[in-house]
Amino acid sequence: MRRHYAELWLLLLTSFAVFAVSSAFDMPEIGGRKLKSSGIADALLAQRSDGGRDAVSVAGSLSADTTAAADPSAEPAPCDSLPKTILFIGDSMLEGLGPRMAAYADHNGHTLYEVMWYSSTSEVWGRSDRLAGYIGRIKPDYIFICLGANELFVKDIAEKRTKYVDRILADIDTIPYLWIGPPNWRDDTGINDLIASQTERGCFFLSDGMHFERSKDGAHPTHESAAAWLDSVVRWMPRHAKHPILMETPSVKSSRAKRIFVHQPNEK
Repeated sequence: MRRHYAELWLLLLTSFAVFAVSSAFDMPEIGGRKLKSSGIADALLAQRSDGGRDAVSVAGSLSADTTAAADPSAEPAPCDSLPKTILFIGDSMLEGLGPRMAAYADHNGHTLYEVMWYSSTSEVWGRSDRLAGYIGRIKPDYIFICLGANELFVKDIAEKRTKYVDRILADIDTIPYLWIGPPNWRDDTGINDLIASQTERGCFFLSDGMHFERSKDGAHPTHESAAAWLDSVVRWMPRHAKHPILMETPSVKSSRAKRIFVHQPNEK
């Protein structure tokens, strides 16, 4: 008797298992009518889909630029292909960057003016009316800045320099710009964070962390390394810059700006 019940239970369990597996995917027709799916497969597939969403949330913890690059819905800004009058201001780093920038300008139909102020800082430029004067004189369509190398180790830099960075940006006003960060040779005390916090998204290029071949002073990149530095900036622009402009690779390594203005450290 017990054996009979055992066989009956085994038959019922086997039938239920076959029904469950069948209904999880596609139900057969019985008497011309198709039975309804149990939804088990949908539940399993939904769990796999949740795993994909978790991966997206992990990507959201990455830096803003990395997330934008990974997000297919984040479209880069359209490239402005019209010829530009470019004003490039900064410290002595322009000795290396300037010739390569001039080559890009020549190749792409831009007109380049450089203002190199030796040993200058955001404070030096922010205290002066020089930038506003050059903007009024040259009337640039685009401004490149390279400042910060002489402020890598200033203590309490946010308190001491924020108003000067803001003054530079106020002088620039609505002109499209890109601030190239200093080529750190040691950890800084916050100049990169300060500039990044005050500039608009897509208007600051972080140079810290890049590899540079240095000149004898241990700070300035060699001319060849500075040219490669600018090449990196140009490659970054189409995808990340707020205002990308036409910067196709020139056939020559260097050139000269239409005019270069040079100021010494003791000038005001």
